[in-house]
Amino acid sequence: MSVLIRNGTVVNADRSFNADIYCEDGRIVAVEPGLAAPLGAEQIDASGCLVMPGGIDPHTHMQLPFMGTVASEDFYSGTAAALAGGTTMIIDFVIPSPGERLLTAYHKWRDWAEKSCADYSFHVAVTWWDDSVYEDMGTLVRDWGVNSFKHFMAYKGAIMADDGVLTQSFPRALELGALPTVHAENGELVDYLQKLLLKKGIVGPEGHPQSRPPKVEGEAAQRVIQIAGILGVPIYLVHNSAIESIDAITEARRRGQRVFGECLAQHLLIDESVYFDKDWGRAAAHVMSPPFRPRAHQEALWEALSGGILQTTATDHCCFCGDQKAMGQDNFARIPNGTAGVEDRMAVLWHHGVNMGRLTANEFVALTSSNAAKIFNIYPRKGVIQVGSDADLVIWDPQLTRVISVENQHQQVDFNVFEGMRVSGGPAYTISRGKVVYAQGTLQAQRGAGEYVFRPAFPAFMRAQQEQNRRQPYQAVERGHTGIREWH
Repeated sequence: MSVLIRNGTVVNADRSFNADIYCEDGRIVAVEPGLAAPLGAEQIDASGCLVMPGGIDPHTHMQLPFMGTVASEDFYSGTAAALAGGTTMIIDFVIPSPGERLLTAYHKWRDWAEKSCADYSFHVAVTWWDDSVYEDMGTLVRDWGVNSFKHFMAYKGAIMADDGVLTQSFPRALELGALPTVHAENGELVDYLQKLLLKKGIVGPEGHPQSRPPKVEGEAAQRVIQIAGILGVPIYLVHNSAIESIDAITEARRRGQRVFGECLAQHLLIDESVYFDKDWGRAAAHVMSPPFRPRAHQEALWEALSGGILQTTATDHCCFCGDQKAMGQDNFARIPNGTAGVEDRMAVLWHHGVNMGRLTANEFVALTSSNAAKIFNIYPRKGVIQVGSDADLVIWDPQLTRVISVENQHQQVDFNVFEGMRVSGGPAYTISRGKVVYAQGTLQAQRGAGEYVFRPAFPAFMRAQQEQNRRQPYQAVERGHTGIREWH
C-alpha cells in the first residue's frame, strides 16, 4: 500500500517548501522534488494545494457517560468525522468514577475505542486518591503509554479533584514523567452560584454562563498554577476561554514556569449571547463548560495563540442531542455539557486565522498538530512531514469553500454551533497512516482501522524540570544543641 503526492507545497510548523511525498507501509519514506512513482502506487496531484501534517485534537470525549446520559458520538463516528475534517488523531479521556480503579476505567475505554477509524490515545483522569491511584498511575505510564493525567477542578460532588488530590497527584505525575492537565474552574463557586441563580428563579440556559463567570476560571487557573509552581511540576491547562486565565498563564510563563495552554475553536468564534436566545433548544445546544464568553475574550484568545501564550487548539468534542439537552429543561445545571467541533476545527481556524492574517500557515500547523505532538511526546512520529514519520497527512485546498451545516456534517449530533458559517480552505484529501480515508468529499474511513498510540514518558521539558528541582533542594540547618533553656 503506497501513495505518491505530487506537486504540492509541504507546510510544516518551521518551514514551507515544494516537494513530492512518497508513503509506504504507513510511513513517509521520501520527501523531495521530482519523485518517480513506484509500480502500483496511488498518485495524487496536489497542484495548488498545501500538504500538511494531519491534525491532532488533544481534547475529545467520544462515547462519554456524563450527567446521566452518554454522548451521542461513539469512537467510530467521531473519528470518522475527524478524518473528514483533516484530523488524523485524537487524544480522548478516561474518566473513572470516584472510587473506580484507574486501570479498570482505562481498559473499559480501550474496549470502546476499538472501533476507531483514526489513531487515538488517552489522558486518564484522577478523580479521587488512595494508594491504588498511586500504583495505577505507574502501571499506566509504564505498560500502557499514558503520559498525561487529567484533573477536574469543577463538577463538585462528582469528579472534582480538590487541592488535596492535586497535591498528591502532581508530584506522582512528575516522578513518572507524565504531564498533569487541568480543567480550571472553581467548583465550589460554580456550585454556590448555580444554587443562588436557581433560588432567584433563573432556570434556563442563560443561568449557565452566569454561574461560571470568567473570574471563576481565572481564580482556578491562578490557584493551580501556584500549586504547580510550588511543587515544581509542569502543567497543561485545557480549554482556556477567559482573559483571566490567559493573564495567569502569561505571568507564569514570564516567570519561567512551564505552563502550557489550550483553547477551543468554539471559544474563538462564539460569544455568550447564544445563551440568551429566545429558543430554549438553541440556547441549550451551546451549553458547555467553560461557557462562551463576551466578545472581548475571543480577541484575547486569538492574541494568545499568535503570541505563543497558548500552544494548542482542540474542540472538547462532546455531543449531546436535543432530547438529551432537554434533561435540563427546568434546571440549567442539569443540561448535559458539551458541543461538537472535531470535524470543523481545522477549517474554522484556517478561515478565521490564516485567511484573516491572524496566523501564518506554519503557525496553523503548529497549533493544530505539531505542538500537541511535542507536548504529549509523540513528535516526530506525529506532527511533521519528514522521512520516518507516520504518513498522517492532509492535502489542504485553500480555495475550497463550503457552508458548515448539520445537514452536511459527519458528526452524529443534531446541532452544529458553526451552523451557516461559510469557510474558505479545507481538506481535499486526508491520509491516515498511508491510506486515503477522505477524498474530495467522500469519506472512506474503515471501522477499527485506527491504532492506539503509545506515548512515552519524559518529554524533554519533564527531564529539564526534574533537573531544575534537583538543583533547588530543601535546606536543613545543622545545630549542635537545641539551645532551649528551662524556666522555673
